[in-house]
Amino acid sequence: MVQRGDSQGRRVWYCAGRKIVFDRPLVMGILNVTPDSFTADGLWCSGDHERAVAHGVALAEAGADIIDVGGESTRPGAVAVSAAAEIERVVPVVEALAGRLSVPISVDTSKAAVAEAALAAGAVIINDITALNRVEMVEVAAATGAGVVLMHMRGTPQTMNTLAVYEDVVGEVYRFLDEAVERVVANGVAAESVVIDPGFGFAKNVEQNGELLRELGRFREIAPVLAGLSRKRCIGAWSGVEEPSQRIAGSVAAALLAVQRGAAVVRVHDVRETVEGLKVQRAVESNNRDKLGI
Repeated sequence: MVQRGDSQGRRVWYCAGRKIVFDRPLVMGILNVTPDSFTADGLWCSGDHERAVAHGVALAEAGADIIDVGGESTRPGAVAVSAAAEIERVVPVVEALAGRLSVPISVDTSKAAVAEAALAAGAVIINDITALNRVEMVEVAAATGAGVVLMHMRGTPQTMNTLAVYEDVVGEVYRFLDEAVERVVANGVAAESVVIDPGFGFAKNVEQNGELLRELGRFREIAPVLAGLSRKRCIGAWSGVEEPSQRIAGSVAAALLAVQRGAAVVRVHDVRETVEGLKVQRAVESNNRDKLGI
């Protein structure tokens, strides 16, 4: 288990010189700078980053605690892009947002060159679907002190749907993430910089996603947990809503369930709705009569 805390005994996430305090569940807003997001919310237009920057600002104004900028779709079957293309999409957006916002910026990438360029532009977190499985990525994280998110996935976005076969999905994902944390810490990444993500929808079917959500609390034994269920296929299956962009209510419900089970961060498309839902949840759980209006 990753032990962490500041001088006041608060749980913290150290990210390239910034200290993010886990004094409540945090909301990470998704900013897809891509043409092929599975939710059709990508904001990529060659040479024009203003729409993406404006959306990032809007996410922060809606209450996002972190903005996660990604330049390569990781939906099932997505086509891989080069590091140069990803940098062209991501870095100007990261730089602009870091100059305008006080909230920390994360880069969603599995390429060391992209992570290094984004960190130089003002990002402080690397969100890597491959759990820093490349030596070069570990070196970038260790050298910069960046916060990292280590996610479980089998295969690649092109092959992962064929690899959702487990004898014990919770146990196998747990072991993978436990070993991933040990590996990166042994290679110079600070334990206090690590957050883990069980990878909902990445080489998991609907039933397996449900098992992981029910048992999410177990993963807190390893490190603080990020849960990313927003608008995913399992939300559609559970809610009966086919169109990803219409899965807002189901996504908020899943985020609240994840927080109840111990998630420290929820990664979402619909920031305002999630923030409002979490406020209601906190008010009820704190039994604050003023907030409840009784």
